[in-house]
Amino acid sequence: MKEILHKNLNYIVFLVLLIFLIFLKILNPSFIKSISFLSFDLYQKVFAEKKNSDVVIIDIDENSLGKFGQFPWNRIVFAEILDKLNQSNPKAIGFDIFFTEKDKQSPDELFKSYGLIPADIAELQNLKSPDDIFADKLKVSKSIIAVLGSNVPSHSNYDRKAKARFLSKGGDPKQFTYSYPYSIGSLEVLEKNVKGLGSISFLDQLDGIIRSLPLVVQFNKKIYPTMGLEMVRVGSKQKNIYVELNEVGIQRISARPHKIDSDPNGIIWIKYKRSDKNQYISAGDVYDGKFQTDFFKDKYVLIGASAQGLFDLVKTPLGVTIPGVEVHANVIENILDQSYLVRNPNTYIFELLFSIIIALITFILSQKVKPKLSLSIFFGNILAIIIIGFSIYKFRSELVDMSYPIFIVTATFLTGLYFRFIEENKIALDNLQKEAKLLKERELAAGVQKSLFPDISKFENFIFARNVPARDVSGDYFDVVRSTPEEYFFTLADVSGKGVKAGMYMAKASSIFRTLTNLKFPLEKVVFGVNNELVEAKFKGMFVTAVFGKLNIKTGELVFINAGHESILTFDQNKNYEYIKSEMPPIGIIKYFTESMVKSSTMNLKDKTFVVYTDGVTEGYLKKW
Repeated sequence: MKEILHKNLNYIVFLVLLIFLIFLKILNPSFIKSISFLSFDLYQKVFAEKKNSDVVIIDIDENSLGKFGQFPWNRIVFAEILDKLNQSNPKAIGFDIFFTEKDKQSPDELFKSYGLIPADIAELQNLKSPDDIFADKLKVSKSIIAVLGSNVPSHSNYDRKAKARFLSKGGDPKQFTYSYPYSIGSLEVLEKNVKGLGSISFLDQLDGIIRSLPLVVQFNKKIYPTMGLEMVRVGSKQKNIYVELNEVGIQRISARPHKIDSDPNGIIWIKYKRSDKNQYISAGDVYDGKFQTDFFKDKYVLIGASAQGLFDLVKTPLGVTIPGVEVHANVIENILDQSYLVRNPNTYIFELLFSIIIALITFILSQKVKPKLSLSIFFGNILAIIIIGFSIYKFRSELVDMSYPIFIVTATFLTGLYFRFIEENKIALDNLQKEAKLLKERELAAGVQKSLFPDISKFENFIFARNVPARDVSGDYFDVVRSTPEEYFFTLADVSGKGVKAGMYMAKASSIFRTLTNLKFPLEKVVFGVNNELVEAKFKGMFVTAVFGKLNIKTGELVFINAGHESILTFDQNKNYEYIKSEMPPIGIIKYFTESMVKSSTMNLKDKTFVVYTDGVTEGYLKKW
C-alpha cells in the first residue's frame, strides 16, 4: 500500500488540491469573489464604448452650488427646474436626492428662527411653503423620488409604501429579495405627490466598486423597485411591475414592454458605458432655461450631484469614479436596450466542471510530455479560457469567470511541474550514479586494454603503431609478437562498434592471436584459429576487420592477409604508392572449415613502407588551429 501511495503521490496531492480549490469556489468567500471580479471588470474595460443615450442628467455641480449657495437648496429652486422640464415633456424625472426635512425658508421655520408670534405675522401665515410649492410641481410631473434601505429608523419616517403595484407568478418575491427593516426617504407631503418611489440602495462591496444592484428590494416588508426600474415604469405609463419566479428564486422582472432577466435574488449586473459629458447639463442652466426646447423631450431625466463636497461618488468596473446618479442612468439604459449583463447560475456550474476538466488535462499532460511541451499546453489552456470568456461576454452578454479557472489551472500546473522536477531530479541523480559507476568500469577496462598493447618502443627501428580511442575503451587493436630473432607476427584490427563491449571482444581476439602466434603456427593457421574462436564466442552482431602479417626483418619478406579491412597503403622512396584492397571478408562472421579458405599475399618491403590504419584515420578530424 505504501509503495502504491508513494508511486502515485503526485496524483494524490493534485486531487486533494483540486478538491480544495473547487470547495473554496463553492463556498465563495469574499477573497474568492475578488478573484472572479478581476475578469468581470476586465470584460467591461475592454469592450466599454460611448453611445447615445435616452437619459439626461441634471447635475448639481460646482457651478450650481456657486449660483444657489450651499446644499440643500430652497425647494422653490427645484420647483422652478421641474416647471422648465415639464415644458419639454420628458418621459420621467427622477430625483437622486433626499428631501428629509422641511425647507428652512418655509414660513413655519422662519417663525421659529426669529421667535415671531402669530399676531405679528398674521398675513405671512397665508403664504404657501416652498415644500407645498414643490409638491404641487411634483404632482403634475412624471416624477420619482429616491428611497434608501436602512437598518436603523429615521425620525422623519412615516408608513410609506411603493407607488408601483407588484404582481408575481410562481411564488412570493419577498422570500428572495434583499431586505432592510427600515427606509429613509423624503417628506410625506412630497412622496404623496410623486408618481414613483425608487430605491437607490447598492449592495456592499469590499472594494467599493458598484457592479450590480437589486432591481427590487424590500423595506419594512414592502417591495420597492430600484430607481432605474421605477423610472422605466413611469416613463412607459405602467402601474404594475411583474415578477416571475421558479423553484430557485426570481427569474424575470417586467415593466411592460421591458423584460429583464435577473438572478434568483432579483439582481442585475450593470453594463457600463464610457461617461459622456454631453449627457450632463448643469442645474443652474436648466433653472435659467439655457437649453434647447426639445433637449429633454421623451428623455429620462435624472437629477443628482457630481460636486465633490456632496460625496455622492462611486467606483465602477471601468476603473473610474462617477457620480452615483450615473449608475442609475446606466441601469435605465441597460433596461431600455436589453444590454444588462447576466450571471447565469448554470454558468457557475459550467465554470466548476470546466475548471476540473482543464485542470485534469493540464496536470496529466504535464506529467506525461516533455517540459517544453507541457508549458505550451499550459499557455494554450490559459488562452482557451480567455477566448471562451471574452466570446461569451461579447456575443451573449454573460459574465463567465475566467480568473478562477486560470488560478486553478496555474496552481495545478505548478504542482505538476514541482513533482515533475522532483521525478526528473531523481532520474538525473540515478543516471549520474550509473554513469559514475560505468565510468569507473570503463576506466578499469581502459587500463586493462592499455596493458594488452605491446611496448612499441622495442620495435621502433622497423615498426611504429599508436592507438587513440574515441571513448574510454577502444574497439581498435594492434599487436606485435616476436616469433624468431628475424620474424615478427603483427596485426591491426577494428572491432565493429565502440565502448566496453567492443573492448571485451577485442581483448578476446588479442588473447587468441597471442596464443596462436606463440605456437609458431603459419599465418594462415593463426587467422583460421582466430576466426573460428571468435565465431564460437557468440558476440551477437559483432565482427572484426583486420590485417594480419608475418615479417622477416632480415630479408624484408612479408606475408599478409587483409580480412575485410581498409585498403593497405605501400609506397617507396620515390613516393610511388599503391593501395592493396582486401580479398577476404571480416573474421568472426562465418566459420572456416579448412585453412585453404584463408588467402594470404606475399611481398618484399625492401625500400618500401607498409601502412595499415583503421577508419579512425579516414573518418576522424583534426582540431581547428
